[in-house]
Amino acid sequence: MCDDHGRSAAEAAWSAPRPADGPAVDPVTLPEVDEVTITTMVDNTFDALLASAEGVARAPLGAGRTAAPHFDGGGTVAGLRAEHGFSALVSVRSERTSSTLLFDTGASPDALAVNAERLGTDVGDLHGVVLSHGHFDHAGGFDGLARLRGRSGLPLTVHPAVWTRRRLQLRAGQRLEMPTLSRGALEREGFAVIERRQPSLLAGGILVTGEVDRVTGFEHGMPPAHQAWDGTGWRHDPAVLDDQALVVHVRGRGLVVITGCGHAGVVNIVRHAMRLTGVGTLLALVGGFHLSGPAFEPVIGPTVAALTDLAPELIVPGHCTGWRAQHALAAALPDAWVQTSVGTTYRLTARESTEPA
Repeated sequence: MCDDHGRSAAEAAWSAPRPADGPAVDPVTLPEVDEVTITTMVDNTFDALLASAEGVARAPLGAGRTAAPHFDGGGTVAGLRAEHGFSALVSVRSERTSSTLLFDTGASPDALAVNAERLGTDVGDLHGVVLSHGHFDHAGGFDGLARLRGRSGLPLTVHPAVWTRRRLQLRAGQRLEMPTLSRGALEREGFAVIERRQPSLLAGGILVTGEVDRVTGFEHGMPPAHQAWDGTGWRHDPAVLDDQALVVHVRGRGLVVITGCGHAGVVNIVRHAMRLTGVGTLLALVGGFHLSGPAFEPVIGPTVAALTDLAPELIVPGHCTGWRAQHALAAALPDAWVQTSVGTTYRLTARESTEPA
């Protein structure tokens, strides 16, 4: 998926940074919130021995008890489910009101639901679901979510290109066509699909970026192995135009940006969020940065340099970030970097005013 076997001039031009299709909406007045919490529901790793810290609550060691008849008492501690996928529960609070969205649903039909049950998470309080993009490892958990909730008409915000057929051109002529979402199947499960290309302000002051402008000189998107069906044939799909992120503005502290895979380029995404909102401070960056594999390793250096300049207080690279980028980010931002793990909750609160009442 990530091997780059050389590009033609046409392919290079197609993958060069360029503005996203469609008009940009600028600016967006993003309300400030008093608190945002982000709970990782699905990710590539789960480490039951990680310690909690200020603003970082790890899942308890005993999370995930399940039946196992070969143990005395008939049960064991199974922990939480990790897989190559991503899902996060995002809650915002302002004064006496709060709202909760689910961002992505993981890869398998049941991992999200299993983790929600083992963590005691009530998905009945959700105000909606947002998909970062249409890749199966972010959109696989709807079956389990519907099982936990029943058919309740939950809003589902997606980019119109989320239904795009895609495949991977692998080595030795092998091809893997990715599972493609079915709008009809989602609607039959009770999800009310809302398609939007442009930025959307959702419940409680959570912004969905919509299409991200591509402005950096080093984030070129997916390699030639990633292809999309255009109606007549398969072609290189570097942009993944449906890629979008969530943004929250914490009062007095700055933006919290949550990415799925970061296919638009994580630096592009942060800059896009800043341009849309007019807020120039990055408080936190959480999610997948897609820096794993030979095609993306050359991007690690400039990405780390750009993020170091932005100086977030919290950075939690997960999912598709890759171990080389994790090491580089941890070394460059030691006070901000936190190891990802399923079941972890990150809490960011507003700065108390020092002005007299």
